[in-house]
Amino acid sequence: MAIQLRNEDEGSEMSEINVTPLVDVMLVLLVVFIVTAPLLTQVVRVKLPKTEQTEPAPDKHVTILSVNAAGEPMLDDKQVKLEGLEAELKALQERDPKISIQLQADRAALFDSVAKVMAAAQRSGIGRLSFVTVQQ
Repeated sequence: MAIQLRNEDEGSEMSEINVTPLVDVMLVLLVVFIVTAPLLTQVVRVKLPKTEQTEPAPDKHVTILSVNAAGEPMLDDKQVKLEGLEAELKALQERDPKISIQLQADRAALFDSVAKVMAAAQRSGIGRLSFVTVQQ
């Protein structure tokens, strides 16, 4: 930005635009929008009715995959070796392409063993994997 110390013609107007006030105003507006944007979200507060818990409808495409406290996988209450789990899941997926796996991991099971079971399910080509938990 050029600053003129002395004008050749004292009566002429300055032809350069001073953008400093514009930048100041824009920064203030930016701060105002950043502060007020989270307040603009509108949430509808609804009190949902309480009902008794019901069992979901049985789904013939669901298989239960469990990991016990020792970290051993079980497929529909049948113990399976971790090395053979991928082949078992692949065979299930080939028989029923719409198969959905529900993973039930024991609270005491190490994350490492659960992660290995999940990786085996992913490698077998199963696209639907859900976690089963209990209500507190």
